[in-house]
Amino acid sequence: MNYSAGGWSPLVSNKYQWLQIDLGERTEITAVATQGGYGSSDWVTSYLLMFSDSGRNWKQYRQEESIWAFSGNMNADSVVYYKLQHSIKARFLRFVPLDWNPNGRIGMRIEVYGCAYRSEVVGFDGKSCLIYTFNQKLMSAHVISLKFKTMQSDGILLHREGQNGDHITLELIKGKLSLLINLGNSYSIIKSNIVISLLDDQQWHSVLIEQFNNQVNFTVDKHTHHFHAKGEFNYLDLDFELSFGGMPVPGKSDILSHRNFHGCFENIYYNGVNIIDLARRHKSQIYFVGNISFSCSEPQVVPVTFLSPSSYLALPGTSGQDEAFVSFQFRTWNKEGLLLSSKVHQASGGFLLYLSDGKVKISLHKPGKALSDITAGAGLNNGQWHSVSFSVKRNRISVIVDNDVTASAHASISLQIYSGDSFYFGGCPTTGNISECNTSFGGFQGCMRLIAIDNKAVDMISVQQNVFGNFSDLQIDLCGIIDRCLPNYCEHGGECSQSWNNFYCNCASTGYKGATCHYPIYEQSCEAYKHRGNTSGFYNIDSDGSGPLGPFLVYCNMTGEVINFLNSQLGLYNPHTVFFKYSASLDQLQATINHAEHCEQEFVYHCKKSRFLDKQGGMPLSWWIGRTNETQTYWGGSLPAVQKCACGLEGNCIDSQHYCNCDADRDEWTNDTGFLSYKDHLPVTEIVITDTDRPNSEAAYKLGPLLCRGDRTFWNSASFNTETSYLHFPTFHGELSADVSFFFKTTASSGVFLENLGIQDFIRIELYSPSEVLFSFDVGNGPSEVTVQSLTSLNDNQWHYVKAERNIKEASLQVDQFPQRFHTAPPDGHIRLQLNSQLFVGGTASRQKGFLGCIRSLQLNGMALDLEERAKITPGVEPGCPGHCSSYGKLCHNGGKCKEKYSGFSCDCTFSAYAGPFCKKEISAYFGTGTSVTYNFQEYYTLAKNSSSHASSFYADMTLNREAITFAFRTTRTPSLLLYVSSFYKEYLSVILTRNGSLQIRYKLDSRQDPDIFSINLKSMADGKLQHVKIDREKEMLFVEVIQLDKKQTKPKKNSDADEETMKADSQGFIGCLSSVQFNHIAPLKAALHHSSSAPIIVKGRLTESNCGTLTASDSTSSETTHSFAGKPLANAIRSDSAIIGGVIAVVIFILLCITAIAIRIYKKKGIYSKDEAKGSENEDSAESALKSEISMQNTANENQKEYFF
Repeated sequence: MNYSAGGWSPLVSNKYQWLQIDLGERTEITAVATQGGYGSSDWVTSYLLMFSDSGRNWKQYRQEESIWAFSGNMNADSVVYYKLQHSIKARFLRFVPLDWNPNGRIGMRIEVYGCAYRSEVVGFDGKSCLIYTFNQKLMSAHVISLKFKTMQSDGILLHREGQNGDHITLELIKGKLSLLINLGNSYSIIKSNIVISLLDDQQWHSVLIEQFNNQVNFTVDKHTHHFHAKGEFNYLDLDFELSFGGMPVPGKSDILSHRNFHGCFENIYYNGVNIIDLARRHKSQIYFVGNISFSCSEPQVVPVTFLSPSSYLALPGTSGQDEAFVSFQFRTWNKEGLLLSSKVHQASGGFLLYLSDGKVKISLHKPGKALSDITAGAGLNNGQWHSVSFSVKRNRISVIVDNDVTASAHASISLQIYSGDSFYFGGCPTTGNISECNTSFGGFQGCMRLIAIDNKAVDMISVQQNVFGNFSDLQIDLCGIIDRCLPNYCEHGGECSQSWNNFYCNCASTGYKGATCHYPIYEQSCEAYKHRGNTSGFYNIDSDGSGPLGPFLVYCNMTGEVINFLNSQLGLYNPHTVFFKYSASLDQLQATINHAEHCEQEFVYHCKKSRFLDKQGGMPLSWWIGRTNETQTYWGGSLPAVQKCACGLEGNCIDSQHYCNCDADRDEWTNDTGFLSYKDHLPVTEIVITDTDRPNSEAAYKLGPLLCRGDRTFWNSASFNTETSYLHFPTFHGELSADVSFFFKTTASSGVFLENLGIQDFIRIELYSPSEVLFSFDVGNGPSEVTVQSLTSLNDNQWHYVKAERNIKEASLQVDQFPQRFHTAPPDGHIRLQLNSQLFVGGTASRQKGFLGCIRSLQLNGMALDLEERAKITPGVEPGCPGHCSSYGKLCHNGGKCKEKYSGFSCDCTFSAYAGPFCKKEISAYFGTGTSVTYNFQEYYTLAKNSSSHASSFYADMTLNREAITFAFRTTRTPSLLLYVSSFYKEYLSVILTRNGSLQIRYKLDSRQDPDIFSINLKSMADGKLQHVKIDREKEMLFVEVIQLDKKQTKPKKNSDADEETMKADSQGFIGCLSSVQFNHIAPLKAALHHSSSAPIIVKGRLTESNCGTLTASDSTSSETTHSFAGKPLANAIRSDSAIIGGVIAVVIFILLCITAIAIRIYKKKGIYSKDEAKGSENEDSAESALKSEISMQNTANENQKEYFF
């Protein structure tokens, strides 16, 4: 040391210096403090702390899960003090400077705080064990604690045997601890792979096993695992002896292959008894098998850690020999990496020994060509120690992995090999910018030990002291491997894999996504699926979001019900109990029920001399049990705490003396039926029926599925009316993973949605600008930000969705459907988000930059915050938020109108030809021969019968200049009439299929002219496939769209004999399917099928509702044609009522649908004014006569009806 500066200051300042302290014996160290060199500019700004029992095989101290370095001094005089989160028990300490004052050198004064440590140790040689026999009184609690250290990856630490193969065993398997409890039968075996591995590192590890009846707590190095042993935990069958370090008598149980422990124990206690102390004093309860020492021998093994891909270790070889032999052991998580390379003598080539995909490979290369490539071993990147022996002798090369002949490889080569002058382990020095062993894979990251060259062990301590060989970026005398998968930060059962620097989660088939499988793939409710526009069907829902409960399958009926299927049971007749199983766990069902607005379950009880209640004693004879595990004696349709059935509440039971039909006790079948709808008691898990043991007593029951409706959280919202107003909630706890999602709408340009502060840590989500959402947080590594830029402005008073997530690997932010943005966490930084203030929603603690607008459906880690309840008692904030149609109105299709509700919206399909919650359900009907539907729209106010005013003057100013007609059809019959509209003025429109199956549209808009005819000559449309037709006319322009499988040009053509064609089409009748018929705002087919009692509908023949209109072709193409009418402008167009929207309609629509195709028979009705129409052609007269019989009922309707025939 350089004493003159007061403190320790090495002559050379580099990262290979350290200050080591020997405390003389193992001591418990609780705190450290550092200072710079006295009166100098030398101080250390960050350092590592290492400890050891023997001055060999050091271990780094970690403050947190991933923080290695301590922050040091910022000047020479002030003291920086650290209280250690967990104390160190060791004899030697090492301070290793990492950074120091750039204008000075390394300089340190240090103090160490601690206390004496009482330690009793015992050593086992792998062939011995220690047995403790204890007092034979029964105890329900057992507590065992001990510490151990070993270099072996396998061995039995603790064993307790029973008579029937029962046993409790604590065993080290491949460096992990397993606690196996086998009591009674093999089914109750518990195998707990505790959350820590790499225990074969010759460091002390502590174990604590606490067992109270069948609850077991198993703790290793501060990581605790809680579990319940199945069945009764009974020690009656176990011997009253404990064996440490192995099994005393092999063969008593079925586990023969297990190795005894080789290593040391410290401070073994069983229920407070110091076992090692009893053994040292040779007490009678203890006996030994084999040799045991009361000291701990330290194997002199010096591991080295290759910290980075550029690390290397160069060792000299014997140049020019015709044989070379190298052996070493390594451990790593990386699949790839260079283990060993050497130039052969006189630089005529070389060999590489490397890891590839977890296998050892050897590549020999000579200038110009690769000579050989051989492989040995597999899965060597599993974190265990593996040995490699590599030998080259003249032209024979061999490699053996793990001393296993089966994992070895040999090859002969046509080349004499002479050993080179140096071996490079783990990588190569880089000269200039060219590596001497330029390879496609990087250097090795991991640990090596027991390196031997030509059967001589390499002394790594002399390498460390620069006596021998050279190296770069190595840690000598410690193995710095850590298991990044234990504890496993992959949530929800995600599979963890790792490399030296990082871990990865495989979330396949977990139902979750993200870097740590934290965020759910599935929605929380059917309501959420519904508002994504999904249709009814089976869906997975995850009712607690990113919480611990997994997703499960339900049927969503998109009117909003969730159905959890259970096997509905039909009853048996003897007194019995039945238990019900659901497709989801009770916890999952409880979360779903809590979300829902309403839940119910139907219970039907058929009885014959079987009662619910014994009237005399008032004792219930049957009852059911729900989620709360309480007995319930109310029945379907009744309320809790009322021992009645539905008929008792309504007062209509068959015997007024009783409150249930079954309690009348009659010798005939009757029933009590109703819905159980008190949410806290659902679902029904058990039913008990007892009154079936008398003569003639019989009963049967049926329990329906659990039905839930609505989602209370989806529409839960609050409106923030001032910038200083906010809602506050308890602190948000999301230390390792946090997700926040919500909807917002606003007209403001910025504002904070949510904020939660800690001492230094914080989390905040804000609208930063009209098109930018910012997610910022700090977990101790400095503030981080994730920003999403929107292409459109977000302050458009529409709902926008925000989802932010932060876990220990990354942070992400998503807004609406824009691409997600990510921010990767720094490696080996702080990982815990520690908050302590309240959670502010809609504002901040400083009351600055508050949010103006609405926030809805706010979820934190899957838990919904009840904004409405909190808003009711908060000034400046109102519960609820109006105006959902501006965002969700586009979900109402096919002319449906969006209607606002307090929570949400609904689609009004009154003026749509479709039905369903979003007006998307096709309404189709299948028509047989002779079936007809007549839809008669009476005019808004009728003319008096004796009115002298002429109809034409009455309708002179009411003209229909345009029609919008859509329908779909499916038929194989030609010719067929699809649509016919006629007016009192002999104007008409008809749509027909001609004999060759082409579509014709005929307009006659002037009784003195021939009709205009437009043909769409695609391939025959009467091919039994669904054809969609859309016809729009505005004055002279006609637009026709046909969606069909083939796309061809359409040609308009003139045809004068319209009526003859129409008659031909009509005479064939129509058999087929018609779907989604709409004429302007009238949906006649829907009215006929759904409102036939209230609408002015006459149905003749058999009309069957069908789904024939939903089988659309996925590859359909659409064909569009626009025509212009010839001749004079159609001023009057089809005379009709232009105010259809206002409801003044004088129209009759006839739909004649015949059941397999979509053809429509069209007729003309002249009505009572036929005397004015005698000039009509013969065909017109015959059309009228053909129709008269079918519509005689209509002839009494008022004079000026206009009729539409489909």
